[in-house]
Amino acid sequence: MAAPAIPVALSTASVYPESVRAGFELAAELGYDGVELMVWTDPVSQDMAAVGRLAERFAIPVVAVHAPCLAVTQRVWGADPVQRLRRSVAVAADLGARTVVLHPAFRWQRRYADVFAEEVARAGTSCGVLLTVENMFPVTRGRVTATPYDPGHDPTAVGYAHYTLDLSHTAVAGDDALAMLRRMGEGLAHLHLGDGTGAHRDEHLVPGRGTQPCAEVLQRLADAGFGGVVVAEINTRGCRTRYERAAMLAETLLFARLHLQASGAASAPGASVPS
Repeated sequence: MAAPAIPVALSTASVYPESVRAGFELAAELGYDGVELMVWTDPVSQDMAAVGRLAERFAIPVVAVHAPCLAVTQRVWGADPVQRLRRSVAVAADLGARTVVLHPAFRWQRRYADVFAEEVARAGTSCGVLLTVENMFPVTRGRVTATPYDPGHDPTAVGYAHYTLDLSHTAVAGDDALAMLRRMGEGLAHLHLGDGTGAHRDEHLVPGRGTQPCAEVLQRLADAGFGGVVVAEINTRGCRTRYERAAMLAETLLFARLHLQASGAASAPGASVPS
C-alpha cells in the first residue's frame, strides 16, 4: 500500500498584501490541501467566525494557526503574549487545526521568556494541539548583528517537544538546514517551505530560487513517512497582479509535490524524520 501523501498547505501570509480571503481563494484554485492562518493585522485573520466561513465556502481546511508573535502584531489579541499563545491554541482547536506555530520570545519580553518553555509544554496538552517552536535568525542593521530572541534563534539549543523548520530562516541565519533537520528529529512536526540566498533579510523565495536544500529536505521527509504538514510560505508582495502571485504559488506547490515523492529508501513507516 502506498504511503499517504504529505499535505501541502498555503500560508495566508504568502498572498500579502492581499487579504486572508485571497489566501483561501488561491489555495482552492491551485489545489492546495489547506491553509495556515497567519494571525496578524488583517481584521479577518483575528475573527474566527469569519475564518470559519471562508474555510467552509472554499472547502479548504485550516491545518495550522500561526500565533501573532511578529513585532508588528504585539497588540493583536491584547498585550499579554501568554494570553495570545493560549488564545491561538483555543482558536486552532475550534478550527480543527492540529498545529500552532510559535516564535521564541523576544529578549525584551523578559517575563514571557521566563515562562515560555513551561507555557509551550503545558498549553496544548488539554486539546490535542501541537505547539511548534520555529527556528528564527539574527537581525543585521548596518554593521551590527544581534539576536532578538531569548535565549537564541535556534530552538533546538533549548529543546522542545515539537518544532517548525523554516528554510528561509536557515538561510538568513547561515544555519545548516539539514543539520537542523537532524537535530529536530522526531520533534519536527511542521515545515515552512521557502528559500533564501543567505542575504541578511528574510527573503522567502520560491523554493529552488535560493541556496537552501529544499528538494533534499522534502525528499528526506517523504522517505521517512513524515506525519506533519508542508506549508508554502513565500514572499509575493512584489507581484503586480493576481496572475503573477498565482504563478509563484503554483510553482511552489508543484516543487513541493514533485519532491515529496518517496525514493523507496524510506525508513520504517510512521517515522517523523530521518535519522
